[in-house]
Amino acid sequence: MSCRIEDYALIGDCETAALVSRNGSIDWLCWPAFDSDACFAALLGDHGNGRWLIEPGGEVTAVSRRYRGDSLILETRFETATGTVELIDFMPPRGSASDIVRLVRGVSGHVGMRMDLIIRFGLGVEIPWVKRSEDRSALLAICGPDMTVLRTPIETRGENMTTVAEFEVTAGDTVPFVLTYGPSHLAVPKPIDPDQALDDTEAFWTDWSGRCSYRGDHRDLVMRSLITLKALTYGPTGGIVAAPTTSLPEKLGGKRNWDYRFCWLRDATFTLLALMNSGYTEEALAWHNWLLRAAAGAPACMQIMYGIMGQRRLMEWEAEWLPGYEGAQPVRIGNAAHAQLQLDVYGELMDAFHQARMTKLKLDDGTWELECAVLDHLTDFWDQPDNGIWERRGDGRHYVFSKVMTWVAFDRAIKSAEKFGFDAPLERWTRLRDTIHRDVCENGYDAGLDSFVDSYGSQLLDASLLLLPAVGFLPSSDPRIRGTIEAIEQHLLRDGFVLRHDPRELSAEEEQPIEGAFLACTLWLADAHVLAGNIAKAETLFQRVVAIANDVGLLAEEYDTQARRQTGNFPQALTHIALINTAQNLSGAKKTCDKPAKQRSES
Repeated sequence: MSCRIEDYALIGDCETAALVSRNGSIDWLCWPAFDSDACFAALLGDHGNGRWLIEPGGEVTAVSRRYRGDSLILETRFETATGTVELIDFMPPRGSASDIVRLVRGVSGHVGMRMDLIIRFGLGVEIPWVKRSEDRSALLAICGPDMTVLRTPIETRGENMTTVAEFEVTAGDTVPFVLTYGPSHLAVPKPIDPDQALDDTEAFWTDWSGRCSYRGDHRDLVMRSLITLKALTYGPTGGIVAAPTTSLPEKLGGKRNWDYRFCWLRDATFTLLALMNSGYTEEALAWHNWLLRAAAGAPACMQIMYGIMGQRRLMEWEAEWLPGYEGAQPVRIGNAAHAQLQLDVYGELMDAFHQARMTKLKLDDGTWELECAVLDHLTDFWDQPDNGIWERRGDGRHYVFSKVMTWVAFDRAIKSAEKFGFDAPLERWTRLRDTIHRDVCENGYDAGLDSFVDSYGSQLLDASLLLLPAVGFLPSSDPRIRGTIEAIEQHLLRDGFVLRHDPRELSAEEEQPIEGAFLACTLWLADAHVLAGNIAKAETLFQRVVAIANDVGLLAEEYDTQARRQTGNFPQALTHIALINTAQNLSGAKKTCDKPAKQRSES
């Protein structure tokens, strides 16, 4: 059985990532890229679906772990009755091949260790053919197009379709294990020096972290979130996956299990601001360029999400042989929501480009042409129902946040044209922007509730409404915004955390609750309070989210307040992005005291 979600830590090489449990088991790894099939899939099943365990052979009296400085090098310390060992796990920045390095170092005394390596290609189901290399220096596991190569000075043996080893480590010893991925039709990847790889990896992350320009409060939390965001970036293209996992349930034992190993346009502006405001111009530009390439083509074909290289067909199917995390089924591969209509993504795209210009990011010459084409298309169907920011499956509705983001699309285009002198039909865009604003205020606001609602004609709420002041649709001082925040606090707060969906909306098939509290939405409420000048309330919400981060600072998508466990895919980019932005908003507001955080439209 897999561990609690919060018991995992992340290692990666900016092209894929692995989850390492507190007991020293790598239970999830898609190789060679984020969206590849997993070769370690115990996270969604058991050890028979693939894992790599290195742990003391006897009783462990204490376990502690940390990341080495501002890096992605994980250090796990096991204390036993006979001594203490440290397991150092990392993935060097991708060179000619992808490697996982695991170093077992003796700290004190002597400790008997064991290693179990179970490789199961094809998402935990395909057993490879295992053999020694010609020079006997490596152990090869081959299945179809995939190959892994294990190199270690420790003698290994096969046992029940598992590669196992027992060895002892004394104080001062270091025992290396290096597992390398390579295509099976190519030559065996060359070996690397584990100690040099450790030095190179530490230097890479030290240099990267040293570029951070943020010097405000909670810098350690911001830095860990930025490192996590970098780890979720597919280096060759600049695309950032929502999470490195699939099908970790939003409700323990439930059916709301989705594949998040793709890149969402929904997160575009938040991501750009988090990177730019932290000094990471290169990463912000790479993200912008990924957005531009992904959205290129006919605006009518623009999607809500894409693959890490901009792929558009993310067909969804179920891996029926995997029992799911703690039995939560189905296990989904791919994401059918890629074909949905979500009007909010047009606003996100236009806002991201505008914010990039305002922060003096050099954009591609074709960006404005694309934006004009997008708005020409949006002119004809902004008033259509869609599936909304939360990707509701079923018939579309007139979601308020979707409509607001179409207003954002025209608003940012107008601002860009006026600021930078672009040729544009400003009169027509301004007229349409004002029409959308009136439409939302007339149909998306319920005077009886004194609040905006999730969709036209509804009396239900939606946490995305917290973003209305942030995007500049109405100021935080507007009574309708104050009423919306109060209504959300009344109906969507559970044990101090914000639900994204109104719990009063339950279908006959869904149980209560349908999912955990949404951590990014809790931070959006904090941002709304910052804009309103309620710094103490914002700080309380921020600290509440921070308090449930795991021991190495990682956060999932959601939090089950009853079970007190993290739920949903992990670690979640949007949660860490929201943490970065809220910390920066709080720090800025405290410095200026009476000057609230900037709205996105003013950034």
